[in-house]
Amino acid sequence: MIVESQYFPCVNYIKALSTHTNCQIEQWETFRKMSFRNRCIIVGSNGLINLTIPVEGGRNNKQLMKDVRISYSENWQAQHWKAIVSSYAKAPFFEYFDVYVEQLIKKQPTFLLDKNMELLNWLKKVMKLKFELELTSSYENSVETTKEDGRNKWLPNNYLDQNVGITYNQVFEEKLGFKKNVSILDYLFCEGSTI
Repeated sequence: MIVESQYFPCVNYIKALSTHTNCQIEQWETFRKMSFRNRCIIVGSNGLINLTIPVEGGRNNKQLMKDVRISYSENWQAQHWKAIVSSYAKAPFFEYFDVYVEQLIKKQPTFLLDKNMELLNWLKKVMKLKFELELTSSYENSVETTKEDGRNKWLPNNYLDQNVGITYNQVFEEKLGFKKNVSILDYLFCEGSTI
């Protein structure tokens, strides 16, 4: 399977990767704004919260994904961590993963791809996912028939359409109802590491 790089990917993205033995992360595509490459969605007490990593060049960024640099001119890491603690401190598995997630958020790699790969490799390890993970060596417009093309399957404007029926107890479900296919952080803090 070939997919784009995502920041704390949605649940269905991780579930899809878990059903494959070999997964490739696309690094040769042009950075796409309005995607999960530099954002994720968590569930807070008042609804969905978008967490976005600012990138140098902002919305006009026309670089290859592998060359996109993270902007540290604002303290976005503290904002992300504060939102995560506020949303999940009472979740059953928060105390098992909070220190690791905080450390991952506070690290300051230069490139967005490096950040996302570190997060995905950590998720792979902690969730005991068996797929091999590698970066693409070149860009392919169409993927050979032996691979599934999952690039841009999960975007902020369509991620709710992509449901594989994963439900679990969420922290604010009684108040807000179940919020499907949000960041894997929601699943990890609420259900633990087995998907």
